[in-house]
Amino acid sequence: MALVSPGSLIRAARDDIAMSLEDLAVGVSISTEAVRQYEEDVVCPSPQVLALMLTAARLRSSIPLALHARSILALAERYRLTDVRVFGSAVHGRDTERSDIDLLVSLAPGATLFDLGGFAHEVEQLTGFPVDLLVEDHDLAHDPNFGHVVDDAVRL
Repeated sequence: MALVSPGSLIRAARDDIAMSLEDLAVGVSISTEAVRQYEEDVVCPSPQVLALMLTAARLRSSIPLALHARSILALAERYRLTDVRVFGSAVHGRDTERSDIDLLVSLAPGATLFDLGGFAHEVEQLTGFPVDLLVEDHDLAHDPNFGHVVDDAVRL
């Protein structure tokens, strides 16, 4: 499972809001050169500095979701889940730094609640955002509260 570098995540978050290197540096009280080195993966920021930078750049949930898509799909396979789809604010471009990640999945034979919990936990650890899982079954499309999810969901 290939991990996304901290520099890629910082750069994607900054680019998403059209924030300059200088503005990010000022926002977290570090030098522009330090930001450049972090983005180019010359130096790895501490977890605290990375968190400050991603907060200042208003990292939306859809960014790590997209960057980690392959790893998330590999996790789904490991946890006996198939047909991973995204729904909610991330699909419609309305996600924010406070959004969660909404995923619709199907169960492969033998999948259990432990698989669902393990998958959700690992995706949360990977992306840094809370994950809500919804399991598709034959009744979901007809459920008045969740039927729209099947129509709105897009493949990861």
